[in-house]
Amino acid sequence: MSASAPEKKAAPSSAKATEGKPAKRRTKASDAAPQRLRIKVRAYEHKVLDQSVRQIIDTALRYDAKIAGPIPLPTEIKKYTVNRSTFIYKDAREQFEMRVHKRVIDILDPSAKVIEALTNLSLPSGVTIEVKMI
Repeated sequence: MSASAPEKKAAPSSAKATEGKPAKRRTKASDAAPQRLRIKVRAYEHKVLDQSVRQIIDTALRYDAKIAGPIPLPTEIKKYTVNRSTFIYKDAREQFEMRVHKRVIDILDPSAKVIEALTNLSLPSGVTIEVKMI
């Protein structure tokens, strides 16, 4: 036997390492967040858009749904520049723009009656709706 042989220290067991820490709990996706119905409404005219949003909110409130919104999103502006003349006079141009106004409404924990009422809702032409369950 050698007198100067180094002794190996035992590594701490995994039970001792996690002794003072709380155990991590796994949650399901349904436990983490409640169901939401996200409605995106778009239109060229803001007055028609606001009337449609009011109609959606009134329908949802009639069935006691919780609502977040309407949240106005930035207006999307598309600009077009065209020549006034067909051949020469390149300096003479006209500019046109299209504005798309947008709103977002969230309905928290929607019931089947709310979803059915919203699908049967008739809105004016020129208003587009995108419904997503998140």
